[in-house]
Amino acid sequence: MAAIQQVNGDYYGSKETVTEALLYVKKRSEDKAAIKNILGVADKELSFYNDAIHYYKEAANEFKDPIYKLNPLSNIAAVYIQQKKYDNAIILLESLLSKKLLKEKGQEIREARLLDNLGYAYFKNGKDEKGFRLMKDALQTRIEFKDTYGSIESYLHLADYYAKKDIEKSDENALAAYNTSTKLNSVDERLEALQILISNNHKNQASKYVQRYFTLNDSLIKVRNNFKNKFAKIKYDAKKEKDENVKLRLEKAENELSLQKATYLRIVFVIIFIFLVILIAILIRYYKNKNKAIEFKTSYNTEARIAKQIHDELANDVYHVIAFAESQTLSHENTKENLLQKLDDIYGRVRGISKENNKIDTGINFTSTIKEMLSTYNTSERNIMITNLDDINWELIDDTKKVTISRILQELMVNMKKHSMAKLVVIKFENDPKSILINYTDNGKGSEKTKMVKNGLKNMESRIQAVKGTIDFETEPDKGFRAKISIPK
Repeated sequence: MAAIQQVNGDYYGSKETVTEALLYVKKRSEDKAAIKNILGVADKELSFYNDAIHYYKEAANEFKDPIYKLNPLSNIAAVYIQQKKYDNAIILLESLLSKKLLKEKGQEIREARLLDNLGYAYFKNGKDEKGFRLMKDALQTRIEFKDTYGSIESYLHLADYYAKKDIEKSDENALAAYNTSTKLNSVDERLEALQILISNNHKNQASKYVQRYFTLNDSLIKVRNNFKNKFAKIKYDAKKEKDENVKLRLEKAENELSLQKATYLRIVFVIIFIFLVILIAILIRYYKNKNKAIEFKTSYNTEARIAKQIHDELANDVYHVIAFAESQTLSHENTKENLLQKLDDIYGRVRGISKENNKIDTGINFTSTIKEMLSTYNTSERNIMITNLDDINWELIDDTKKVTISRILQELMVNMKKHSMAKLVVIKFENDPKSILINYTDNGKGSEKTKMVKNGLKNMESRIQAVKGTIDFETEPDKGFRAKISIPK
């Protein structure tokens, strides 16, 4: 069931289902290894890379057969590549390829997969020639042994390799990946191929590929959402049937017992039934809102932050104004002016909080809005520098990600203002075919990483996870604060 859910993109549901299977594992380590590997795949697809590596390592330890150990270990190498830890991936892949069992007949396809990932890691690590040779050899092996599905990954890697060297060859490989994945009905790989074709900036073809991408992506989301609802209904119907069978057995028992015992059983049944109804209602609500869990958490954290800001910054001042008004004679001009000044100050801070959390303009004025927001933190003692913001084609970025970027920058500014005491803040935007990269640096007082203030940082992490991005923090006492943010396009 968990494997079927993964095929249909329901990775949260897959984790929940396969965790239930652990209750039935006795002594067979192969069963536990398979479960751990499924958990690793789910976390990898959800971008929880450290958790994925943890499960893959446990799966490798559980497998007794050396050939089966290769699967989770090669999966770890793939995660390292996703994390851009290319040196780690190269060391692990070369270690796996040195094993004698890969030289045995029948292991050619598995060896080709490892070679392709090794070549891609070398290419990403700056060793283009060596990486290209390994990726090319892997593709030839896959073609020779009719590993059609595996060839898709080879074509995608080669398309990425050629992207900055030979656009025509990059397109050729991306189209090969697109056509093969279309024949095999592999939607995720088709989307990856279209992303490469779009990023190659064809004047005549771009609109066609963009339209295909959005049509295919919308269709995929709809199909997967329908699957999740259908799966939840099947589980619900099965549980309902089981509950009805329990009810029938209880009714039969009531007819055989005395009136007193029957009354007792009815009471017990009513309690059980109410509990089951509540439980089923919770389950239905859970499945409906599962995909919005991260967004809800982000919204909750934002509301909590606003509430704390209002309490910390305004509540005491309002109380003091009330006390002032009650204790002073307001007919005196100086007293009246003093009261009005206090109220005006509170009003100004309310407007500031409102402005921090109001609706963000994601249209043509998006960059101007970002610059205006960041400029409010400029002072005579603090300089905010922004670079490359206008170099990114924001029209291709969806509104949700624009809002996320704006809110993250706002959180960084608030964090800096409250805790850093920085004199200089540099925010640098970078652009690659798949992601928007934001490098934040300040020369504030910093702190030990284990003692960092977590509330604002957790809120940022939740926002970034909601759009499948990543964020890494670096800080040391008296050495400032740095953050590296990557958001997929």
